[in-house]
Amino acid sequence: MIEAAHPRSPWRDAMSAKRRRQSGHPPSRAGSCPRYGRTGGAVTPTSSTANTRPARLLHAGDVTRAASLARVDLMPRTDEGRAGWAALREAPERALVALDYDGVLAPIVTEPSQAWPAPDALDVLRMLAGRVGRLAVVTGRPAADVVALGGLDSVPGLVVEGQYGAEHWEAGELTTPDEPPAVTAARSLLPGALQGADPGVWVEDKRLALVVHSRKAAAPDEELARLAPAIRAVAARTGLEVHPGKMVLELRPPGFDKGGVLRRLVAGASPGAVLFAGDDVGDIPAFAVVAELRAEGIPGLSVASASDETAPEVLAAADLAVDGPPGVVELLRSLV
Repeated sequence: MIEAAHPRSPWRDAMSAKRRRQSGHPPSRAGSCPRYGRTGGAVTPTSSTANTRPARLLHAGDVTRAASLARVDLMPRTDEGRAGWAALREAPERALVALDYDGVLAPIVTEPSQAWPAPDALDVLRMLAGRVGRLAVVTGRPAADVVALGGLDSVPGLVVEGQYGAEHWEAGELTTPDEPPAVTAARSLLPGALQGADPGVWVEDKRLALVVHSRKAAAPDEELARLAPAIRAVAARTGLEVHPGKMVLELRPPGFDKGGVLRRLVAGASPGAVLFAGDDVGDIPAFAVVAELRAEGIPGLSVASASDETAPEVLAAADLAVDGPPGVVELLRSLV
């Protein structure tokens, strides 16, 4: 049995996991759309057939901006990646395929509540579910939100690991811990820390974590950088960690990342090969685990879903880059 790369969080062990049968989208906090929203001016947390087309695939080291993306033949840039891809193609029934949602199965959009799956993504997932040994979505979003938004309950056998592994959804059943006291404390402090923020800045309340979004601000990157010291001060005061992403800073309890999630999935599935696809810096720990697994004798392929927002370190960590969610869909289709 493979040991987890990251120890279980004391918070996760201390909180009693609650299982409930999922019936649609969980209730949202008053005054907002489910899990997402903001009130004008003041920043307030809210509750959160064979394919004959050439594949839209790129060597990971060749991508700097979306304008440079072009259709080329599939060829991971590393020997280990090529070996991993060959193993996945040779025995998909023994493969573990794990995918991020936003930016991988769905495009990044201004309104997160409108991040619906890319064309053909659900169809390919349904076909893939009957072809590979284990299929999982690993996301920073609440698991129930992603299932509802993406229609993922229509994919047989799919597992959804939400909030970086704090939540687990499978066959309609959601396992989620109680709200951490640190998040409760940060929720009360964050609005004060964001006084004077651009009206486009808003806070996503995921119950187990808080995310400051700046995509709607007039100057998203600059505004987030300006607010970062105050956000980090809230995290330090409450014992939370700050994790960056695409025009976001997330405050969440320590002990959770996608590398640990992937390790746990591998331990449960004992796969013959592993594929992980992501698009942001939060996916780099999972890319690292793919490399570790290869050193342990399990072939694997790490895939970056590339766009003009993709950080260079994400591309550098992946064996292969594809042209956003459409490229991911075409890559997955080749496994069906």
